[in-house]
Amino acid sequence: MQVSIASAQGVGNANEDGVFVSPVGVVVLDGLSAPSDLPMGCVHGTPWFVRQLGTCLINLIGDDTVSLREALRGAISEINERHRDTCALSQEAVPASTVVIIRERGQVLEHLVLSDNVLVLDLGSEGIRTITDKRVEEVAGDEMRAALRGPTGTSEHAARVSELVTVQRRLRNQPGGYWVASTDPAAADEAIIGATDVAQVQQAALLTDGASRLADTFDLLSWAQLLDLLRLEGPAALITRTRETELADPVGERWPRFKRSDDATAAHATHFGER
Repeated sequence: MQVSIASAQGVGNANEDGVFVSPVGVVVLDGLSAPSDLPMGCVHGTPWFVRQLGTCLINLIGDDTVSLREALRGAISEINERHRDTCALSQEAVPASTVVIIRERGQVLEHLVLSDNVLVLDLGSEGIRTITDKRVEEVAGDEMRAALRGPTGTSEHAARVSELVTVQRRLRNQPGGYWVASTDPAAADEAIIGATDVAQVQQAALLTDGASRLADTFDLLSWAQLLDLLRLEGPAALITRTRETELADPVGERWPRFKRSDDATAAHATHFGER
């Protein structure tokens, strides 16, 4: 497997995405931002959590006797132990992350998706398949619509985003809510999993929602065109084009969104099954 990657910080103090690669797999994470006016029960913060989770995951998926759900469950449990004595892990205000993983295992390419990262698989004559978990969009509808009202970057808009996050935290990792990797290992059981004959897969893209915008938010590229851009110009070009588009609509008038620009991470994988 050959993998090319790019990641860029959006609006904020740090890049809360993470990408991790091994000879058999790729892990892409998108840490959930915590508005500065809301409490946080972890002294380490979201970037620390993303680094710890990604490192654990990429190590665990190297053992092909461990399923992807078992790897995610084990990684969450391990990170809990690393900061249980210093952080209030029972609070709603704890770090969290979306997850997308691919792994070559024998003659199949396995995948796991938890929350709204996007996995795009080019299956040749079978077409293009996209896998994502959009349950977060099915909750807190009133608050989400309010948070999408511009102009982006104003104090009023920031207050509406904080209200949305407050409500989402109460619904996070709860039946009838949505699921992310945080402090509850049971979230692994809610992940979307699957496997594809590795000979079918021509290429794969693992995207945080900041890197999938040209296709699923701005509707400027089809998924096939996005894959072509990755194949011909690479992940950095995808992020550059995304930033150019965001700058053309800085206050979210044409494309309402929570941030002018979000952290964006893309991994593009090819040459599956080659030894």
